[in-house]
Amino acid sequence: MSARIQPEVSANMPMAADQLAVDAPILAQLVELVSRPVPDVDRKRAALHVMDWLGCAAAGATLPPAHGFGAIAASGGVGACATIGGARTDWWHALQANAAFGNLLEMDDLHRSSILHPGPVIVPAAIAVAERVGADGASLLDAIVRGYEATIRVGRALGQPHYYYFHNTSTAGCFGAAAATAALLGLDATQTRHALANAGSRTGGLWQMRFEDCETKSLHNVQAAQTGVQAALLAQQGVRGPATLFEGERGLFAAMSERARAIEVVADANAPWAIHDVSFKPWPACRHAHPTIDAALALHPLIEGRTIARVDVTTYKAALDFCDRVQPTTSLQAKFSLQHCVAVCLTRGAPWLADFEAAAIDDAVVAALRTRVVVNEAPGLTQRFPQHYSARVTVHLDDGTQLSQAQDDALGDPECPLPSAEIARKAARLLEFAGWAKATQLLARVPLLPTATSADVHEFTSLWQGGRVR
Repeated sequence: MSARIQPEVSANMPMAADQLAVDAPILAQLVELVSRPVPDVDRKRAALHVMDWLGCAAAGATLPPAHGFGAIAASGGVGACATIGGARTDWWHALQANAAFGNLLEMDDLHRSSILHPGPVIVPAAIAVAERVGADGASLLDAIVRGYEATIRVGRALGQPHYYYFHNTSTAGCFGAAAATAALLGLDATQTRHALANAGSRTGGLWQMRFEDCETKSLHNVQAAQTGVQAALLAQQGVRGPATLFEGERGLFAAMSERARAIEVVADANAPWAIHDVSFKPWPACRHAHPTIDAALALHPLIEGRTIARVDVTTYKAALDFCDRVQPTTSLQAKFSLQHCVAVCLTRGAPWLADFEAAAIDDAVVAALRTRVVVNEAPGLTQRFPQHYSARVTVHLDDGTQLSQAQDDALGDPECPLPSAEIARKAARLLEFAGWAKATQLLARVPLLPTATSADVHEFTSLWQGGRVR
């Protein structure tokens, strides 16, 4: 097959006009894009994502769904890589735990237009390999920036038809884990291309798990991280992959998305690193619920002491697909319930972890209000998705008063950023929830990572071991 992208490579994959002028395989161009220099400002941003992931993973490790992953990790032999709250083991078993824990609270970072969560896959993969090779802090952070870039570029190219069936974090995450590992291993361009090609050749992850009470979402993250690392290690030993993995007639886009836009993998080559477009989540719920949460919180002070007759929520279709659930019965279901999120925010204020546990789900006032929350699609907001996650909440009071609040973007998005101090506060609260004895000492080391030596990185991860005090 010709290296030039042709419109006929996939009958169900329309190509934009500017794609037809691309002469090199997309994968080769992606490798070039993720090999750019990483300035210090981008390393500092990556350190914030390390902090955010660490808090999420430490707290997630205490939850019942984490136990199986932790048990398998504990069965590994002694090795160079740290596990959250556990002993050092080999990289495979370390990722069995670390990549599973980061999403369990539903507080992991998010990139909107690619509709995925890079942190739970990229950060633990990069840290495991950094420890394996004895990398310094700057190299670790550079690898994270490169991994986020690869994951986001692939994810945004896949399009919404892919997202309907597939977990984008799983599909695109392995590319980021491979890119981060390749950087830490010092692979050349050809080896890096083989690493990404082989990682992507076995990717995927079906969404059916979201509609049942299971731990499959975490397993997706684990396997994306492990696959990316494994593919890069094999590429270092000469194992090759298909150069036209993306655009080939039996490649990723032809097989897995009806409206993939291959140009999105290589577009905006001179843009800042994509890690700056990633959002941080302040609330422990599905990101699709966050604009609704923000709108409800804005109304909360206006309705204290007043009786609510009905609440109308209008939002985009994907939010309804995932989060239309009047009667949640588990913590996970509550985090994927617009009705529960609204009821909590209007009766209690800003939600935190306890607001999604059994006591809050069964609370009579919250439960009664959930039944009076009506959710509907707003076609205009669906058109804005996934570039913007939006919602409107309208509260109808018994006296006839109507109070309404629109939220164009969620708190933590680039348009409504969380200050660095708030990201640190979130991590501290999560480590406190997890009962970590050395939380302050641990968090103080994260901003020092850009100048950390390999010994400093090792000492940083050593603070993870046995971190819990309960």
